[in-house]
Amino acid sequence: MTDRPGDVGAASPERRVGADRVIAVLTELADHPLGVTLDELAGTLHSSKPTVHRALATLRRAGLADMTGRGVYVLGDEYLRLAFRNLDGRPETARIQPLLEQLAGEYGETAHYAVLSGRDIVYRAKMDPPQGAVRLTSVIGGRNPAYRTAVGKVLLSTKLLDAHQVANWLGDVPLEQKTAHTITTPEKLIAELRATRLRGFGVDDQENEMGINCLAIPVHLDGAVNPSGAVSISAVRFRCPLDRLVDAVPAIRQTIRERLGSGALG
Repeated sequence: MTDRPGDVGAASPERRVGADRVIAVLTELADHPLGVTLDELAGTLHSSKPTVHRALATLRRAGLADMTGRGVYVLGDEYLRLAFRNLDGRPETARIQPLLEQLAGEYGETAHYAVLSGRDIVYRAKMDPPQGAVRLTSVIGGRNPAYRTAVGKVLLSTKLLDAHQVANWLGDVPLEQKTAHTITTPEKLIAELRATRLRGFGVDDQENEMGINCLAIPVHLDGAVNPSGAVSISAVRFRCPLDRLVDAVPAIRQTIRERLGSGALG
């Protein structure tokens, strides 16, 4: 199970009681789209099988979990219905999705809208190109560490303005090297955030996924002073080098302006 900021599932077993226990099981189910057994859930959550089974029974009664085979559990259709209904009903989705569709169509690459959440970015919307889409690790609702993504760096650059703030944000958590290009030292991160601040957009040169470049531009929805999130284009390096994305920044900004209004660029 992957610990997430504010994730009840990350609590120690002795602290999980009642609703916390049910939420821990629900959260763990989300990490197993192909299904997970009662034994596996109990082992991962360090809980007894009867305890986990009671939580599963509660979730199944609400339609939030389902059993697809003998002892194999998945998220229920009701959970998915509620999640997508909420996502589709959000004002930002209605505003952002047409912009992502246009960018994906024009550049033939995947467009995202993501926000900063603690040490991570969270993808709120995604649009693959009509043709030639390449499967990326990003999914709506999914997370990636902010320090190694274009979206994360452009949003962090407005919050972490000096070495002291960067050090406080990092704490004692190391910068994991996901690829050979990933930033792994505070000094390099400080320099990258400074450069990002000066140019007004963020870049990811194969730092999160090998063979994938990304460029991100911050957007201000509803007149927000600080960026509410960032729009990005993630491109396959061999057909769209990072330099080509950088050269397209004025055109991308113009598209954002036309779709979201001049205030969206701050």
